[in-house]
Amino acid sequence: QVQLVESGGGLVQPGGSLRLSCAKRGSIFSINAMDWYRQAPGKQRELVAGITSGGSTNYADSVKGRFTISRDNAKNTVYLQMNSLKPEDTAVYYCNVRGVRYSDLKEVDYWGQGTQVTVSS
Repeated sequence: QVQLVESGGGLVQPGGSLRLSCAKRGSIFSINAMDWYRQAPGKQRELVAGITSGGSTNYADSVKGRFTISRDNAKNTVYLQMNSLKPEDTAVYYCNVRGVRYSDLKEVDYWGQGTQVTVSS
């Protein structure tokens, strides 16, 4: 069974930094993409950043130049480095892995439990 374990959230002042981690436990036949989403109170979940198996990255316009997504394949972990944080970055951040499972070779989405990021003075 595949699990995504997130860590690194917390309370930070505006302008500060945090690094989120998402460790994959369990085996997947192949990983197509690893993404970070966030959901603020009363808002829909939105894509923040993504990285493909080939290493290509993409970012929401609101975080470009401030956030960096990276992955360590040896550790089965994806990271989100968040700098110059703003109050509007406050949300629950979720890790998502899109991969092919062994049982039927179908592509599925796996989700972490979410980690709270609060940016406030």
